[in-house]
Amino acid sequence: MKVTLIGSGNMGSALAKHIAAAGHSLAITGRDAAKGQTLARSVGAVFKSDAAADGAEIVIAATGYGDAIGALKTAGNLDGKAVIDISNPLTADYMGLSVGHTTSAAEEIQKAFPAAYVVKAFNTVFAQVLAGGPTLSGAAVPVYLAGDDAHAKKSVGDLVRSMGFSPVDAGALKNARYLEPLGGLNIYFGYGAGRGTSIAPAWIGIK
Repeated sequence: MKVTLIGSGNMGSALAKHIAAAGHSLAITGRDAAKGQTLARSVGAVFKSDAAADGAEIVIAATGYGDAIGALKTAGNLDGKAVIDISNPLTADYMGLSVGHTTSAAEEIQKAFPAAYVVKAFNTVFAQVLAGGPTLSGAAVPVYLAGDDAHAKKSVGDLVRSMGFSPVDAGALKNARYLEPLGGLNIYFGYGAGRGTSIAPAWIGIK
């Protein structure tokens, strides 16, 4: 699978490691070229400074919500591509959401790129969990997928599964309105309640 990853921060670096290890063709881009080039070399990927999405089947915006639309605009033509939004639209103090109830970060990104197929994924997985591997307490970490296009969601699910994580179909893209608060609750448990980042939300009985 051909994947373009935008971003080389903690989440981007962890995603790059797993995507490359799973044998996919990976291109990395981002505003910090030096950091992106270093990451690309470390995982055996290529760094692209422009038209990074050309030829990609999946494009991942591994950025904060505030930067996602701008970053995706610099990646090239996204028409017909699956675009993964991993963000949680957090307030400045990280204890609330700036978008919610009647829309979501994922839906706003879809509005900005109407010919792309946005899939919400990875927003409930801490960077530390993502970097550490696909399992916690002996079970595969679930990655919830919300999207309106069945083919795009299947492609993202296949990517997630190839990385060792467990994809869970969470329905239509509007269900990102539920996943993003869940991501916020996970952040509260991890940081606000001091439970640490070796946690992930899961539903007992869902496989």
